[in-house]
Amino acid sequence: MRVAAIVVAAGRGERAGGDKPKQYRPLMGEPVLRRALRLFCAHPAVEAIQPVIDFDHSRDYQAAAAGLAKLLAPAPGGSTRQRSVLAGLEAIEAAAPKIVLVHDAARPFASSSLVDRALAAVEATGAAVPVLPIADTIKRVDASGHVTGTLDRAELRVIQTPQVFSYPPLLAAHRRARAANRDDFTDDAALAEWAGISIATFAGEAGNMKLTAPEDFARFAAPGAAAPSDVRTGTGFDVHAFGPGDHVMLGGVKIPHAKGLSGHSDADVLLHALTDAVLGAIAEADIGKHFPPSDARWRGASSDRFLAHAVALLRARGGEIAHLDATILSETPKIGPYRDKICRRIAEIAGIEAGRVSVKATTTEGLGFIGRGEGIAAMATATARLPFGDL
Repeated sequence: MRVAAIVVAAGRGERAGGDKPKQYRPLMGEPVLRRALRLFCAHPAVEAIQPVIDFDHSRDYQAAAAGLAKLLAPAPGGSTRQRSVLAGLEAIEAAAPKIVLVHDAARPFASSSLVDRALAAVEATGAAVPVLPIADTIKRVDASGHVTGTLDRAELRVIQTPQVFSYPPLLAAHRRARAANRDDFTDDAALAEWAGISIATFAGEAGNMKLTAPEDFARFAAPGAAAPSDVRTGTGFDVHAFGPGDHVMLGGVKIPHAKGLSGHSDADVLLHALTDAVLGAIAEADIGKHFPPSDARWRGASSDRFLAHAVALLRARGGEIAHLDATILSETPKIGPYRDKICRRIAEIAGIEAGRVSVKATTTEGLGFIGRGEGIAAMATATARLPFGDL
């Protein structure tokens, strides 16, 4: 094994409040831990994920992890974060990974780009942590609350996870700390420093926040709340000519018509435009690159596969669709009677609520090839949210 990730999720998170540990509390429709695990499940370089949990919460864990790939059987956590990380390191010892990423479950918004930077940094240095510069002035304060000095913030950084290490030295450092009865390190970099390992840094992410207090959860509980994100917009356009047939496919819905639409697939002009819009939002070229018309596999194919593929690419990068908007340009058939059904079907394909899909229709007042009844066109816009730094 080359790369493994340890996700530490054994804490009780009491400062965050709630009726269960914070890693199992819902966050925008899914448990916090699931979001943290999905990051590594979707990353192509990570071969296995070792969760570390409190077995008292096994049922919550099973619900949070259901259906995710690459997960190893959870390891039992210890009474401190340091002991939990050692438990995770020892659980994957037989697999002998070359590189290990250590991540806190309470940071559910890290991006795949952050993992990319981590892996690039460890290749060059052997150990590295993500950091952010400090914008505020930092004071040293005594027990009575009086300022005793001002620190030079130019030399200070905020440290995040995932932290990344060559696996054998980190395991050896943890075992050395255990033998020395040192159990007070708050992160793996501090322990590695104590063991004499040089730690490099790489750029962290402002959106990679740690959920700690009740207000952190309250921030994401409001209707329409979204993860800290980079908002992207993509557009799509497609056109198909009428040909022989007795129906057209629009938005995955079969609509009776005196003619069909000509195309290599099922010629669903609306889904094709939406697919290009989603691909555009993540700078992944266009539908022709992913499903070339020269490939016989796509002859007559149902176009819901194309949109589902584009959405899967988005989600693999930790992104989500905020809204899909489309306009059909056609003289016939009339779209109004099918609009709601089309919206529901598009939402089903994209895995979003129907309220995030808008479909409109217009004519061209008799002008052009559409006005002459020669074909149908569609325009689409996709608005997507991706984690900060996921370029």
